Amino acid sequence: MTQSGDNDRPPVRQANKRGAARLAAVQALYQMDVAGSGVFEITAEYEAFRLGKEVDGALYREADAQWFRAILAGVVENQKTVDPIIRQALTEDWPLSRLDSTLRAILRAGVYELMKRDDVPVAVIVSEYVDIAKAFYEEDEPKLVNAVLDRVSRRVRGEGRGKDAT
Repeated sequence: MTQSGDNDRPPVRQANKRGAARLAAVQALYQMDVAGSGVFEITAEYEAFRLGKEVDGALYREADAQWFRAILAGVVENQKTVDPIIRQALTEDWPLSRLDSTLRAILRAGVYELMKRDDVPVAVIVSEYVDIAKAFYEEDEPKLVNAVLDRVSRRVRGEGRGKDAT
């Protein structure tokens, strides 16, 4: 009979580590937007004090640090391309400036991945960022994230779940 311990836990799948990295990247992008912090400062803070660590009694899941850095740096480097793509996917009555910082961070990270990470399936990206939206919102925001990312995926990758208006 074996003793119960850390060895009995199943290994963390890479997808879970990427999901944790996506969530941390959204939180970091939010922090950058609200506090005006720089990407290098935020990256260092998250890697030293948050990813896989306990903060104020809450345990951050272990995250793929390389994935986290890639999303953060990618959004910052490509923001002049990412934001107009988000604006085009939003309805005219919902300009990007009207969205709160958390929603902007979710959409920026999701659109960056759709644009630059062809190795990740559209369904995975959309699903992950809709789940992140559900962690922060209970109303229509997750549906908005789904709709915007679906429109963007059709535009930048030629694939999506919805139908184009004809």
